[in-house]
Amino acid sequence: MVSANRVDETLWIRRFHPAASAATRLVCLPHAGGSAPYFLPVSKALAPEVDVLAVQYPGRQDRRQERCIDNIPELADAVTAELLPLADRPLVLFGHSMGASLAFEVGIRLEKAGTVPLALFASGRRAPSRYREESVHLRSDDEIIAELRALSGTRSEVLADEEILRMALPAIRGDYKAAETYRHTDGVRLAAPIHVHYGVDDPRVSLDEAQAWADHTSGHFELQTYPGGHFYLNEQAPRVIEAIARVTSTVTS
Repeated sequence: MVSANRVDETLWIRRFHPAASAATRLVCLPHAGGSAPYFLPVSKALAPEVDVLAVQYPGRQDRRQERCIDNIPELADAVTAELLPLADRPLVLFGHSMGASLAFEVGIRLEKAGTVPLALFASGRRAPSRYREESVHLRSDDEIIAELRALSGTRSEVLADEEILRMALPAIRGDYKAAETYRHTDGVRLAAPIHVHYGVDDPRVSLDEAQAWADHTSGHFELQTYPGGHFYLNEQAPRVIEAIARVTSTVTS
């Protein structure tokens, strides 16, 4: 059970391995349909040098009775409010897929409040300025399930359990709506550096769309590709974690 691994948590922020003496905090923002425990391996790998904060969106798992937030701006407002009291140490933002768009918007809000993130890691997501007409959130339940299987982002045992899957579908649909209807404000850029990571066979991100993230920062930009598709991260986690560790190691306690 996931709950057995929870050591320190709030409704929004989960700490699986609390690191009170860490010099930096890594904020992990899940993909559409994802949840905080997806980042348990990241927390295990980086603690205690990094205080890993995994965000749990409403509408899933232990928050399934809450209203799912189906738009990025409202979700970003809520996450930012949770993070500002934790900004006494440098924050690194990591978001995968929908979580990358959300991380960008959270970064904008943090900077407006006077907190510039140490870095933004955008994984498996096209730049905010690059749009595609997508409508997965308008499809039938069966079609959404087919999309999940095609992207291989949901554990096979979850996809095989009809009851669990049907319970999760409202949150998954809401997340897809948030991701697909998101539009950023033209001209708004981060001061924080942006590190982009994606799989070369990802049907959701082209090289041009990944490189366009460079237009969204006035700071340093890096692009790293990996073998694999949209969820390249499942196989390439050690390399991605190493890249994060290199950034967080620039801060000493």
